[in-house]
Amino acid sequence: MNFDFSDDQKQLRDQARKFLAEKCSPKAVRVVLDGKAPYDKELWKGLAEMGFLGVAIPEEFGGAGAGHLELCVIAEEMGRANAPVPFSSTVYLAAEALLIAGSEAQKKKWLPAIASGEAIGTLALFEGKGNPSPKNVKLTAANGVLNGVKKPVADGAVADFAVVAARTGSSGRDSDISLFLVDLKVGGVEVKSLTNLDPTRGQAEITFKDAKAEPLGAAGEGWSILSQVLDRAAVLCAFEQVGGSDRALEMGRDYALDRIAFGRQIGSFQAVKHMLADMYVSATLARSNSYYGAWALSTNAAELPEAAAAARISATQAFQHCAKNNIQVHGGMGFTWEFDCHMYYRRANAMALGLGSLSYWEDQLIDRMRKKNAA
Repeated sequence: MNFDFSDDQKQLRDQARKFLAEKCSPKAVRVVLDGKAPYDKELWKGLAEMGFLGVAIPEEFGGAGAGHLELCVIAEEMGRANAPVPFSSTVYLAAEALLIAGSEAQKKKWLPAIASGEAIGTLALFEGKGNPSPKNVKLTAANGVLNGVKKPVADGAVADFAVVAARTGSSGRDSDISLFLVDLKVGGVEVKSLTNLDPTRGQAEITFKDAKAEPLGAAGEGWSILSQVLDRAAVLCAFEQVGGSDRALEMGRDYALDRIAFGRQIGSFQAVKHMLADMYVSATLARSNSYYGAWALSTNAAELPEAAAAARISATQAFQHCAKNNIQVHGGMGFTWEFDCHMYYRRANAMALGLGSLSYWEDQLIDRMRKKNAA
């Protein structure tokens, strides 16, 4: 079985890397990090013009119709560039939810707008502390309106619409949860930006007060749909994390070759060699698991739940490890604002919680493997 990408997909990767190198330099990322703009609007527009936002959206809905393997390729390059845009919330979460459960009318309304860069979407799942779980959903839906608070919501302050998980029953079962589509620009919605670790990926608190909502998918199927969305997003985020891991490793390697101490490159010291070697091993392991996840995602294989969890775990660990050790290789300079190391460290730790904690995905992997072995 060949898990490598095709020549066309590698060409797409090269095209994306070149585009992001020109339009998303560390200096451009710092404009968002240091400034008041919530994201890089010019970069977002450019991604739409390049067709990257709609790469996995079918042509009938305004996308390129390429597929999830191509989206994985783009995701990796977004991670390498540390892109300050609402890409993951819109493309991995909102668009995937629409593709899985949206009606024809909902897809026609929102998917073309996503592909063209005209609409930003998000998934409103969390309600404070805690991992994804039906019991943690308190926001209620009744008579076509929502009431409750969601936080943190990724890119919620800039989103045009949200896929919202709401409680529609009180039986204590997963079937109590349904999904709803909400236009965040209408009445009954209050949005407040939150301070977070990575300002280049905003988070918000969204309060719904009799906010009008339309069902997304069948009633009572919300948690089943969410599980599929989270698995898909786990694979796609893993590729972002792999891209970030590789870039952090490259930064550490380059500095170790340039920095001279005691008349030698610091990369010649055994302690630094071991640190870089460990970073390489963790990044390579994450890439292997992510490739398996990409295969399962692109083929809708039965192994997707386990593959997604494995990719999520290894990529999260690798990105955090490489981002942290990159700072260590740089020494005292690595802790300063002027160096770019902290930007990847911020992104690594922010992404580690975006879909649920590392321990949550470890538990998911164990449970899924147990169920599979018992079958």
